[in-house]
Amino acid sequence: MFKFLKNIMNNGQVNFTNDAYSLHRILKTDIKKDPNVEEDEIIFGCGCFWGAEKCFWKLPGVVTTSVGYAGGEKSNPTYYEVCSGLTGHSEVVRVIWDKREIDVSDLLKMFWECHDPTQKNRQGNDMGTQYRSAIYYKNENNIKTILASKEQYQTELSKKNLGLIETEIKMIDSYFYAEQYHQQYLASAGSRQYCSASPTKVKLGVFTGSNYKLEDHIWENFNWEVDKCVLRSDNNPIKNNI
Repeated sequence: MFKFLKNIMNNGQVNFTNDAYSLHRILKTDIKKDPNVEEDEIIFGCGCFWGAEKCFWKLPGVVTTSVGYAGGEKSNPTYYEVCSGLTGHSEVVRVIWDKREIDVSDLLKMFWECHDPTQKNRQGNDMGTQYRSAIYYKNENNIKTILASKEQYQTELSKKNLGLIETEIKMIDSYFYAEQYHQQYLASAGSRQYCSASPTKVKLGVFTGSNYKLEDHIWENFNWEVDKCVLRSDNNPIKNNI
């Protein structure tokens, strides 16, 4: 992915503006909004943030998504700096959701199932600390649910003789938006349909504190048995009603 981005950046085909108001290409919401009292936010690292963001914007009840950098030390890092591995940041997706329509347990189900959390500092062909599996939260009320989901998913992985979860879980204060051309990249004209995620095909079931709000038919849109499943689907959000 890095070589591809270097080529298009050198060709002047990108916009480096990182401060202007940004409208979500699909959801038509402000990607830089703060959650209101009926909303919450969480940040996920699932490898390359292009495909990961699409997984979450498709879920009913998600208000907005954006991609960025988090978990490290440097303020306002660039993509080049993050890829160097020297900033300590990972590529992440920031998700704001409506708590009346979707629960954090639904988002955690997507997180655990859409990539392989047993891979350390990599995801598929993408290698480096910036591709590590991570959950960064800002609301302390979510930590018990996060840890309970991890414990349950580890139980399911162990049944399949898969490895230990390497996901970094911690509370953070800072999130830095990625360059504008990365935002909802897979929905942009002429985009390279790339995703490095390597789902384990193991599903997360009911766990302590889970309060799933999405119906089964929503998850039928994500067949992790099919390689690069998320790339095969359209960009539109899934409707909650059949």
